[in-house]
Order: sequence, then structure tokens, then C-alpha cells
Amino acid sequence: MFKKTIRFLQPKQSNPNSPLFIFFPGMDGTGELLQTQLEGLEAGFNIRCLSLPPDDLTDWEGLIVQTAQLIQTERQRNRNKLVYLCGESFGGCLALQLAIHKPELFEYLILVNPATSFSSQNWMGWGASITQWLPESVYQLCTFGLLPFLIIPERVSSHNRQALLRAMQSVTSQTAAWRLSLLSQFKIEDYSFDHIKQPVLVIAGEADRILPSDAEAERLVNYLPNAQKVILPESGHACLLETEVKLPDILQRHNLFDSNPVALQKTSW
Repeated sequence: MFKKTIRFLQPKQSNPNSPLFIFFPGMDGTGELLQTQLEGLEAGFNIRCLSLPPDDLTDWEGLIVQTAQLIQTERQRNRNKLVYLCGESFGGCLALQLAIHKPELFEYLILVNPATSFSSQNWMGWGASITQWLPESVYQLCTFGLLPFLIIPERVSSHNRQALLRAMQSVTSQTAAWRLSLLSQFKIEDYSFDHIKQPVLVIAGEADRILPSDAEAERLVNYLPNAQKVILPESGHACLLETEVKLPDILQRHNLFDSNPVALQKTSW
């Protein structure tokens, strides 16, 4: 049987002359939940979305090696193009680890509600322990109960709520437990960030009901030498699914986005 591998998804509408925008998704790993933001991003970027198989149990080291190889391949195909690395939640932790170990692979780093505070949340650790023992049918039912914690329902369209639910249910309980265990292992206090000179933008939803993302944004800004934070006062954890959140507008306000790719230059803060 054909085994699915870690890969990049590419939107049907490509913009080959623009900088590369590489998105690392949250716990679902599908790479498909960036759809809400694609229309605006496609004006200025050539987009790739990391996609992890639903049964993938690769550890951090393996994920770093494989994603680095994918990015190196894209850089060879798109020489002299800037690379923007954007990670959300679980993907934010992966993006940050890639920045620690392979900082030469990108020019900008964007972290959206990164789950870097997971290891300090005891109740989340208990959840990871319980998840691995849940029968698949029970796990699927539990995803419904998680929705109100992941989103602010009135800020997310019915279509996007259904897309999020499908993405969550595409992952097995074993895979979910494994990825939660990876988050519990990752502690930013264990690393030095002095060598990461690239501009970093940390975007946090102040109404995040899963993690203390606003406080974590402040902590990350203190760790990363060249970082800024953006607090979204009414946004939840899965803020990129919210109708009123426009990632291109946020990037534009911080000089990281221009619909004319020639105008994009390396920025320092």
C-alpha cells in the first residue's frame, strides 16, 4: 500500500515570481485550513502548506530534517526568493525549532498562537495522557467538545467551523496523543535564540481559551532578539479561521507584505 509522506501542498493558483510563504499547520497537520487567508496572501506570495499524514508519528528531529529538506528543495527551485516561514500552534513550535537548528533556510518568521507554553500547562499534559487511551469513536466525539475552546464561534463562519472539525477528525487519537507529547517535550528555556537574527512577528489571540497566547507572545518577544508581537483582542486560538482576521493586512502593517513582490525588502526592527 502507498504510504503517505510529509509534503508541501501548493494552491492551484501559483505566484512563482513572488517570495515563498511556507505555512506549518496546527495539530491537525492537514495544511488545508489556510484557505481562509489564501485569497489575500496569493497577491504577494508563492504559497506552500506543510501536510503531515494523519498517522504520522515522526519525532521533532525527524520533522526538522524532513521539513528542512522540503524547504531546501523549494529554495533551489526559487533562487533569490525571500522565504517566509509561518507556523500556527503546533506548527509554531515546529517553525521555531527549525529556526533554532536551520536559521539559514528563511528570512522571516511568523508565529501564530504558537503552542510553546504547552509544557507549562499541567492540565494539557493530562489530556495528552488520556487521549492515547481513547477509542477512536470516543475521540471523534470529543472533537465536538473542543470546538468552543479552539474558536470564538461567532467570529468563525459555519463553513470554517465544519472545515476545522473535519481537519481535527482526520487525525487518529494515537496521532493526536503523539503530537501532544511532542509539545510537552518542547521547552523554549532549553534553547538559545541569540543566533536568530531574522525579523519575527508573534501574533496572539487575547481570547485564546486553550493557551495563554498573549502572555506567551510577550515571553517569546523577550527571548527572540528581533521580534515584535501583535495582540488580537477578540480572537481565539484558531484565529486564522476568523472572518475579521486578515493575515495579509497584519503583515502589511508591519512591513512584511506588499501585493507588488518587487517592493518587498529585507526588514529590520
